[in-house]
Amino acid sequence: MTVKTRPSKQSRRIFVLDTNVLMHDPTAIFRFEEHDVFIPMIVLEELDAGKKGLSEPARNVRQVSRFLDEIMRDATKEQIDAGLPLPNTGLNHGKRAPAGRLFFQTRLHESVLPDSLPGHGADNAILATTLALKQEIRAARVTLVSKDINLRIKAAILGIHAEDYFSDKTIEDADLLPTGVQSVPEHFWHKHGKNMESWKQQSRTFYRVRGPLVHEWQTNQFIFDPAENGVEAIVRTLENDAAVLELTVDYRTERNNVWGVTARNREQNLALNLLMDPEIDFVTILGPAGTGKTLLSLAAGLAQTLDHNRFSEIIMTRVTIPLGEDIGFLPGTEEEKMEPWMGALMDNLEVLTQGQPGGAWGRAATNDLLRHRIKIRSLNFMRGRTFLNRFIIVDEAQNLTPKQMRAIVTRAGPGTKMICLGNIAQIDTPYLTETTSGLTFVVTRFKGWGHSGHITLMRGERSRLADHASDVL
Repeated sequence: MTVKTRPSKQSRRIFVLDTNVLMHDPTAIFRFEEHDVFIPMIVLEELDAGKKGLSEPARNVRQVSRFLDEIMRDATKEQIDAGLPLPNTGLNHGKRAPAGRLFFQTRLHESVLPDSLPGHGADNAILATTLALKQEIRAARVTLVSKDINLRIKAAILGIHAEDYFSDKTIEDADLLPTGVQSVPEHFWHKHGKNMESWKQQSRTFYRVRGPLVHEWQTNQFIFDPAENGVEAIVRTLENDAAVLELTVDYRTERNNVWGVTARNREQNLALNLLMDPEIDFVTILGPAGTGKTLLSLAAGLAQTLDHNRFSEIIMTRVTIPLGEDIGFLPGTEEEKMEPWMGALMDNLEVLTQGQPGGAWGRAATNDLLRHRIKIRSLNFMRGRTFLNRFIIVDEAQNLTPKQMRAIVTRAGPGTKMICLGNIAQIDTPYLTETTSGLTFVVTRFKGWGHSGHITLMRGERSRLADHASDVL
């Protein structure tokens, strides 16, 4: 590579990409706006070695190769040396379009690594190329971009500026994720109750309120008055300076139980309102272990599948990432292979069927019926499918990438409702964080859509031991 110095642009930046960045996000080369992108030869070698297979990284590598092939098509050696202009792909979502150039390592640099860094591994080759580039082009700021923490540490020791890859972040801070619930201030009704309209439709009660707080609300967000016996409502529509609120159903009473389950706190009650609402097609529920995410979803699915005949069956799935060492090959059909991963389903079915009449025989008959209406499916075979009139529960969704989440949600056909459950504090997928998880991705992207809802469960209801462990461990 021969990079011509631009003396008038001291702010010029060159980003050297590590292999894991391109394996994680194949569109990474288009994400650096007006800055230049440099790909070392060892990165191309590692991409070539990782292109085989059906895994997500392998698919991403093949997509990177297609992008590079399109950019380099009909380019001459002189044009490659001078840098190829990056096309505008429209991937930056309102940010500046890429105006930089793509450079490849076209010649071997003399080794500039210190003797204290022995070995000839891929990481050291990338560090050597970056260090040589930094010394060659002093007018530009050279930055190594890698998701490998140890490589960034070694780069810092050598005086190379290194950064994590940030463009895949859906939000800057996981604490900014909406909870789906907002309490109203003490004097809310004095300021917003003037000219308030109310009406009933069948058993549903609606209010139209106006005031300054309305502009902060989102469609299908819950509003509650923290006072004793205070109002709990869901924002149905927003009309300029007005909002239409609907009073929620109180699922804390035995009269409104859902397949024998009643809500134990406010957030569980609001979650059941979302799960039982026929107008809401997509629900995301976040919360730590023991808050009732799976139990509430399964109870709502059974009630609407068996009692109301709204759905033909329940489909449960989750990504198969082990907590410890992998137990290896599992024999059997798709459903039999998935059963060890579905302990949460079995545990919650026990809770839901323990009150069935007829003793052990009655519970066994109920379990047999439920097993025919609840299907366990692997995410690996979702591509190309269309689910009609299904109640789909995606458990442990925090371990999915945005691309995987997009592939799953787009499988929903007419009459299907999809529930995504997870705890973004328990991510097991490499290179995924709270801000880059697919669950965070869908929560932020679906915010405000009239047929989706989100709720964060706060209080654990599993046991006093589990609650205390969540607090102190």
